[in-house]
Amino acid sequence: MDIQRILELLPHRYPFLMVDRVLEMEEGKRIKALKNVTFNEPHFQGHFPGEPIMPGVLMLEALAQMGGILIRHSTGITGEVEIFFASIDNARFRRPVRPGDSLLLEGEIMSRKGPFWKLRCRALVEGEVVVEADLMGVIRQKRVGSDEK
Repeated sequence: MDIQRILELLPHRYPFLMVDRVLEMEEGKRIKALKNVTFNEPHFQGHFPGEPIMPGVLMLEALAQMGGILIRHSTGITGEVEIFFASIDNARFRRPVRPGDSLLLEGEIMSRKGPFWKLRCRALVEGEVVVEADLMGVIRQKRVGSDEK
């Protein structure tokens, strides 16, 4: 799945889109995706000067967006939907991620109960796990007028 299809499935845009490509997907089961980490991303200006590392929360966000693609692609819901974080459990950060790294994002659906989906996720750099977490998301039909202030 290329970036054009990803943009159809996710509401995120630059600078907050954290998935560059979907490499594999088994609908309703698992997904593998790619996030290329580049020095020109805005968070590297301040995190940290002289030693840029990707913030852990953004690694979790990349995993969540990957999970959102799998959830969105696996449902029969038509029209616009919203997917939100419901929980993050068992998050572990194993080593820093730096500009030039490619994050291989992996996710597997653990369970589904109504609109709640639980996924076991991890990201690897050169075969080494850098972050892992169990994420729960909730999907719902977008409410009419929900984007108005």
